[in-house]
Amino acid sequence: MAQTDDASIGTGSSRADLGDFKTLEQFILEQQDRFPHSTGAFSRLLRDISLAAKIVNRDMRKAGLIDIYGATGETNVQGEVQQKMDALAHREFVLALRRGGECCLIGSEEHAEAIPLDTSAEGDGKYIVLLDPLDGSSNIDVCVSVGTIFSIYRLPDGYDEDEPDLDAALQPGTKQIAAGYVVYGSSTMLVYTTGNGVNGFTLDTSIGEFLLSHPNLTTPKTGRIFSINAGYYHSFDDGLRSYLDWLQEYDEDDPNRPAKTRYIGSFVSDFHRNLLKGGIYMYPATKSSPEGKLRLMYEANPMAWIAEQAGGRATDGHGRILEKSPQKLHQRTPLFIGSEEMVRRAEAFLQGDPERAVAVES
Repeated sequence: MAQTDDASIGTGSSRADLGDFKTLEQFILEQQDRFPHSTGAFSRLLRDISLAAKIVNRDMRKAGLIDIYGATGETNVQGEVQQKMDALAHREFVLALRRGGECCLIGSEEHAEAIPLDTSAEGDGKYIVLLDPLDGSSNIDVCVSVGTIFSIYRLPDGYDEDEPDLDAALQPGTKQIAAGYVVYGSSTMLVYTTGNGVNGFTLDTSIGEFLLSHPNLTTPKTGRIFSINAGYYHSFDDGLRSYLDWLQEYDEDDPNRPAKTRYIGSFVSDFHRNLLKGGIYMYPATKSSPEGKLRLMYEANPMAWIAEQAGGRATDGHGRILEKSPQKLHQRTPLFIGSEEMVRRAEAFLQGDPERAVAVES
């Protein structure tokens, strides 16, 4: 685990004093003086997101005891069966952002349309938040880690913060001013970027604070892990199948081959592991889903920015994810994301030029 500059977790029974770790709020306040987007309003917005994450974490830890396992019996705008925790997480994030007054428009996986917020009472209402409140929620019933993904944009000039419309949110990923995710697993971590590197915070439930545990996160240039639902192998195009075959070949001169398959089925969890250890996550187009399955605005874009800020790469197989022009809130996209060398090699295979991949590591 990454360490703070002045403290380490240590080994055996020893551990750093919690006072040696900065809280998320302390860290954000320090950034206000260094970066233009870290204003007081922006800091309060991140505080609201972290508060909602704490509530979701609390309820998830009690899921088997308070009847929030399973489905609601309804389907969301994606045509997917909505889980009870999906609905709960959506509600908590919307409530937190509504109370804070800094957000004027929300886009959520669990809501068909963008949600305008009344900012007339307090706050400056200059921010747009797009989110997947609970990624991988069907895994909760079997105690597998899940997550929240969020993306923050500034309201463009010319739009009224009291009556913003969806067009204000349809900005390319290069316009994000913050992006992050929360992974709810053996521990709960919030990882985010504002374009100045990536930092991770672990929730200490005894004091109810996210503490800076992974400062200045970087991802390895390459790795030995690939994450993909191989059950769709015969629905992938020829280039991707060739890449997967190449990954699994034995090469005595390449310590990363054969690569290891690690696929949880929760995007946040797979991405988080690969970010720390090195690897590539792939959700490609298939015959039944020619546009892919992941949503561009509130899944691919925020994770792509985090990957790039940590030294990685993200593409749809033919171009940079962050440069895609969104046409609708729930737009889907193929995604290949993770360690730079692995993503570049995947692109070469997908574009029918595997020989070009030889130059990736040279």
